[in-house]
Amino acid sequence: LRHHCPLINPYTTRWLNLSSKSVKCTNPRITEVTPVAGPPEGGTRVTIYGTNLGLTFSDMVDNVEVADVRCAPVEDGYIIAEQIVCEMAEAPAESRPGPVQLCVGECKPELKTRSSQLYSFVTPTVTGLSPSRGPESGGTKVTIMGENLGAGSSVNVQFGNQTCEFFGRTMKEILCYSAPSLSGVGPVQISVSVDHAQIRESLTFEYIEDPTVLRIEPDWSIASGHTPLMVTGTNLDVVQEPRIRVKYAGRESVNVCKVLNTTSMSCFAPSLLAEYLPGLDTVKHADEFGFIFNNVQALLVYNNTNLLYYPNPYFEPLSTTGVLEQKPGSPIILKGRNLIPLVSGGVKLNYTVLIGETPCSVTVSESQLLCEPPNLTGQYKVLVQVGGLHMSPGAVHIMSDSLLTLPAIVSIAAGGGLLLIIVILVLIAYKRKSRENDLTLKRLQMQMDNLESRVALECKEAFAELQTDINELTSDLDRAGIPHLDYRTYAMRVLFPGIEDHPVLRELEVSGNGQQNVEKALKLFGQLINNKVFLLTFIRTLEMQRSFSMRDRGNVASLIMTALQGRLEYATDVLKHLLSDLIDRNLESKNHPKLLLRRTESVAEKMLTNWFAFLLHKFLKECAGEPLFMLYCAIKQQMEKGPIDAITGEARYSLSEDKLIRQQIEYKTLILNCVNPDNENSPEIPVKVLNCDTITQVKEKILDAVYKNIPYSQRPRAVDMDLEWRQGRLARVVLQDEDITTKIENDWKRLNTLLHYQVSDRSVVALVPKQTSSYNIPPSASISRASISRYDSSFRYTGSPDSLRSRAPMITPDLESGVKVWHLVKNHEHGDQKEGDRGSKMVSEIYLTRLLATKGTLQKFVDDLFETLFSTVHRGSTLPLAIKYMFDFLDEQADKHGIYDTDVRHTWKSNCLPLRFWVNVIKNPQFVFDIHKSSITDACLSVVAQTFMDSCSTSEHRLGKDSPSNKLLYAKDIPNYKSWVERYYADITRMPAISDQDMNAYLAEQARLHSTEFNMLSALNEIYSYVSKYSEEIVSALEHEEQARKQRLAYKVEQLISAMSLES
Repeated sequence: LRHHCPLINPYTTRWLNLSSKSVKCTNPRITEVTPVAGPPEGGTRVTIYGTNLGLTFSDMVDNVEVADVRCAPVEDGYIIAEQIVCEMAEAPAESRPGPVQLCVGECKPELKTRSSQLYSFVTPTVTGLSPSRGPESGGTKVTIMGENLGAGSSVNVQFGNQTCEFFGRTMKEILCYSAPSLSGVGPVQISVSVDHAQIRESLTFEYIEDPTVLRIEPDWSIASGHTPLMVTGTNLDVVQEPRIRVKYAGRESVNVCKVLNTTSMSCFAPSLLAEYLPGLDTVKHADEFGFIFNNVQALLVYNNTNLLYYPNPYFEPLSTTGVLEQKPGSPIILKGRNLIPLVSGGVKLNYTVLIGETPCSVTVSESQLLCEPPNLTGQYKVLVQVGGLHMSPGAVHIMSDSLLTLPAIVSIAAGGGLLLIIVILVLIAYKRKSRENDLTLKRLQMQMDNLESRVALECKEAFAELQTDINELTSDLDRAGIPHLDYRTYAMRVLFPGIEDHPVLRELEVSGNGQQNVEKALKLFGQLINNKVFLLTFIRTLEMQRSFSMRDRGNVASLIMTALQGRLEYATDVLKHLLSDLIDRNLESKNHPKLLLRRTESVAEKMLTNWFAFLLHKFLKECAGEPLFMLYCAIKQQMEKGPIDAITGEARYSLSEDKLIRQQIEYKTLILNCVNPDNENSPEIPVKVLNCDTITQVKEKILDAVYKNIPYSQRPRAVDMDLEWRQGRLARVVLQDEDITTKIENDWKRLNTLLHYQVSDRSVVALVPKQTSSYNIPPSASISRASISRYDSSFRYTGSPDSLRSRAPMITPDLESGVKVWHLVKNHEHGDQKEGDRGSKMVSEIYLTRLLATKGTLQKFVDDLFETLFSTVHRGSTLPLAIKYMFDFLDEQADKHGIYDTDVRHTWKSNCLPLRFWVNVIKNPQFVFDIHKSSITDACLSVVAQTFMDSCSTSEHRLGKDSPSNKLLYAKDIPNYKSWVERYYADITRMPAISDQDMNAYLAEQARLHSTEFNMLSALNEIYSYVSKYSEEIVSALEHEEQARKQRLAYKVEQLISAMSLES
């Protein structure tokens, strides 16, 4: 304390001895007084700061006056020598401002002091408050306005009985936070007191209901937040500093809101995490989400909506170097991901893209953002802002349209002048050349236009022609007019393709005199075949033998079905057993389930084909046959409308690329008047032919016209007839493919056509039986009669239906002279064509549009056929029971094996019926009808069959320019056909199941209708040949089979073998 007490003081000698009562510090001094104003009612605590203000509190008691009013020191506030706090007594009226005076202990001059500041008496008043209302939960920051409110040392504001939590004050206002209302909503009185002064003016504050939130739109943000949200609710305008909060992974994040009116406010979504981590590529839910509204606790956690957080948009760097080179005006593409959150309602994020400081207009898609840059040049940083994110994927360098410097301009001008002179000279020369080029170009354009219009015209004409022709055809054909084969021939062609005269069609003939014994033995064998244990063991044993070929499997399946034609219920039961085994084996061997029934590799699969062939004959005859026959007729007519090469089988109109003539062939349609062969005096029959047809082709067209309602097998053959051209009553010329007039050039001999003979329109011709004399044939050895008959025979259909498969006559040089025969096109595999020909081959693809023209014309017939085959009720006929029964069986098998993949079930059904039976029928209509199928018709039917197969497939076909043309041709139709197939299968599944009783009755009826078609004993005799070949294996298998042992089947087989071997 030394510095407080100067040495010249009489008390200095004893200043350290504090126990002495008379120790004093002289010269007290006041440095500051606060407050310097207060109410006259008193109660104000005045704090006096200074030096030497006594050494004990007792020095100060009753020794302090403020503006001549007594001020009682308070012990709590006393700090030795430095600070005194005293409380003011009430001041008399009319008190004036004055200083603070005090004495230390006793009022001697050296122990007395006064302040330089004056203390004055003021009366606080209030004039109003803002806001005048707030939520009943409190927390509203209220400002009370008035005069002298900063006076005194303490202030107290009461809202009713609740204290308003003091925040701060000035002379003009007091700030405090309202307490929660105790009495609910409604007005409360406000009382304000400053120290002991109670302010009389009355104010009221109204408590209203707490704000509520009803809806938040949108209810999502991106992880970095700052997405604008619109909040709708009630009483939102009383919230003073609204904020929105989320809590995620233990971290709380807050963002600001702005009140718009009583019912709405806009907020910015808080961010989910402090910094964005790359792994956040999934949608997150905030753990907690709510609002900070004054003191409203109910909305701190808002449960009606959980805010969803979508991954932040991410942008890839503009380029590896970080700087993207751009031409002026071209858009800047920013690639990235998560650019549009996957939200319903289509709300998008608001992107701002700055190129340097300049914004650019933005188009956003899922994975890229397109920015139309402003007109700038130079290098600028690209900045993307979205929500709270600021990203820069790099810089962009917009190259200037280089502005030339003056020296460059001068040198360019000089160079330009020189160049101009050269250019003028070149132009004069070029002018002439370009005029020629223009003419050529115009010519080419005209050719292209012609080509286009020709294709369009061709399609139109062909369609119109075909419609009228088919109408003529259909008017001629009622259903009875379709040349259906009888059941036996149909069944033979499906079961034993290629074998015309099969033993099962004949009576059993045994050489020698053992006929009766053999028949007796075979009847025993018939009983064995009708024993299910034996038959299943027999088939399984055969299939296990390595020498039992694919052909044998098909043969055995067909023979068993012919032998069981009269017992179809039993045959069906055996078939189901075999199919069930096949499915088990297929799944055990870990093959893909879809491969089941794909190829015919087992007896069961061929039996299934034959089973359908037997049971669908009636459906073919009554329903499916008509559209199939119409399609066949339409193809045949359309093909014959244009040239068909007699040697290669190629045609102008084709669905198959391989059989398309890829050249322009000039031809004209002629009408020949043919003398009626049955009656020369009846009217002549007009026949449409082409002047480029060979004579054999003309003969076939005439036969088609003359005998159009007569089945093919009952017509005369073209090879047995001669074509006579009658000029007047007596002049008759026999026309032939090869005769003395045939042209030969460079080892190529061209077949004679009508054009070669110069036959004109409306000429009269007649078909007469072939003459034995060869008066048209030259006697020279180079063209022998044999070569003509060989050529003719290649068009005569004598072989089996199978021999027709893509049967195109080969170009074989004449054996005696080495001459090659041709008709419309020379085969390009021969290397002696001219360079020019080779050039034309290169652009031959231009003729592929003809495939389209042909497809367009035949479309209706293909659609009709597919629609008939893929609908459960068509043309009044119901779905054959066999199809429903077999599809249900496959579904049962799938359920049993737990296969619920719809694709696998679909594929099983497709492999079982459409691909196993219908494709065969579409490709070979001659199995069903008495017709002749030429190689070009075969090629077209193959394309239709391929389309049919694609329609039944579940796999997607990816097509490109290298895909085969037949797939491209029907690419647009296949999805439509696929939907038909799916609908067809679904309709069948929904149909009521067929009871075994109904099915057996149906099978018994079918068996009864056709029980006498095949010779049972002959079929058994054929099957027996396999028993004798594999007798040991069969006997051994029967001995190992428990059921077979019980029935002594091995013994019976041995008996059978010995009975048969005696006779052989």
